[in-house]
Amino acid sequence: MTPTARLRRLLDVPAPAKLNLFLHINGRRDDGYHLLQSVFMLVDWCDHLHFECRADGVISREDLTGTALPANDLTVRAANALKLATGCTLGAHIGLEKNLPAEAGMGGGSSDAASTLLALNRLWGLGLSRARLAAIGLQLGADVPFFIGGRHAWVEGVGERLTPVDIPPARFVVVKPPTGASTAHIFSSPELKRDTKTATIRGFAANDSQGRALIDLQKVLKLGHNDLQPVAQALCPEVGNCIEWLQSHGLQGRMTGSGTAVFAALPQATQLTGASGAWTVRQCGNMDAHPLLDWCTD
Repeated sequence: MTPTARLRRLLDVPAPAKLNLFLHINGRRDDGYHLLQSVFMLVDWCDHLHFECRADGVISREDLTGTALPANDLTVRAANALKLATGCTLGAHIGLEKNLPAEAGMGGGSSDAASTLLALNRLWGLGLSRARLAAIGLQLGADVPFFIGGRHAWVEGVGERLTPVDIPPARFVVVKPPTGASTAHIFSSPELKRDTKTATIRGFAANDSQGRALIDLQKVLKLGHNDLQPVAQALCPEVGNCIEWLQSHGLQGRMTGSGTAVFAALPQATQLTGASGAWTVRQCGNMDAHPLLDWCTD
């Protein structure tokens, strides 16, 4: 980037992952989209993004961890979508520190896109509302509006209906095998269960002091499941190996999203040993809210 392109306005922001505490498929619309229910929970395992304003209108990106990413990844697409929607003539140089594993079902790319929209909305002085940013984000991926919303959420429909919820503080272990599974193959599989009975948010929560639903973690983890897991496990048997390893430590594991990462609630006294050296094993906690929650108005 040439000196004349620099405006020296800098931002450094996190892009947190999410875990699906459960994922039920309730049906399928005529257009092929699946109807689902889930609880999306923000956790403190994050990518980090660094933004520098450019006066020349160019969007550029630098990989800070050596991860091979496509030139037109979701951060670049998000920045260009924001320029197109607003007519902004400024640009940005984006440095991406990629920590979240790919094909994990943890929303890493969508979170990067959401943090890009939130950061550039501030860096460029656009003043767009949360709803406007979410509408732009939805063009990039179904999970992007969740991260822009900034709170744990009860999710319904095709993923577009979000009800903010509270979740008590808890620790989790996440295990990601090196192999992934195609989301398209999972959702198109004739073996996928698509008729799980519709649940209600009141079946898993009670009102908290702020009037939001407070999720009962034990009930969710006991009664919920992930309908995508059996199909993903058939495509990637290591999912089953990870779950068996968690079970050997007395932990109830399940896959998050369309996988292939699995997770389990983690009691403080649990000592984890014997994991495969090929797996990524990470302990993390849930967050109160997205770190950039206050970066736009409702």
